[in-house]
Amino acid sequence: MSFPFIPNKKVEVPEIAYKDRVTLDSQNTALIIVDMQNDFVKEKGKLVVPAARETIPGIKNLLSSARKAGVPVAYTLDTMKEDDPEFDIWPEHCKENTWGWEVIPELKPRQDELICPKLRYDGFYGTGLEHTLSHVWKVENVVIVGTVSNICVLHTASSAGLRWYKVIIPADGISALTEFDQALTLSQVSNLYSGIVVKSTEDVVFK
Repeated sequence: MSFPFIPNKKVEVPEIAYKDRVTLDSQNTALIIVDMQNDFVKEKGKLVVPAARETIPGIKNLLSSARKAGVPVAYTLDTMKEDDPEFDIWPEHCKENTWGWEVIPELKPRQDELICPKLRYDGFYGTGLEHTLSHVWKVENVVIVGTVSNICVLHTASSAGLRWYKVIIPADGISALTEFDQALTLSQVSNLYSGIVVKSTEDVVFK
């Protein structure tokens, strides 16, 4: 059955199949923090997602748990060049080596953690993320948090799913501009990529 687009018609959001809790082997799991940069998160940022600030405590606690368990951590950084073609789509933001490009202080990377500057939404596109996950860290599971849910988070999660990583997303660890965008992301990950969606970062346990 086809569903043609009907303007101004209310769209029913599919029910999201949340898992109660997921316990992951720290030996084959990585944490990916997507684009938690000043321009997206901080009040003076150039392309702020207001809900992103609410995710900081949960992501910070999850990051601490990952570090204690020896789970490797990767950060993706939206990285724009001068006169970047993406500025035809979005206002100028995350220009390389500016304050707005930097990871927020609350989630500051350690020297031994992976930084993946990226030129588009997808954390795998044109970066060394896949090489490190597969060939250095030998990862099977990826826990993904960050912003913006339906853009950089979803494109990164999609690429991970297409590479047969098991994707785990805590709903309170990602942020979007609208409730629809948030629900879309969780539904896509759960249904298209057989990912695991939990409600809270506290529901992700590393052993």
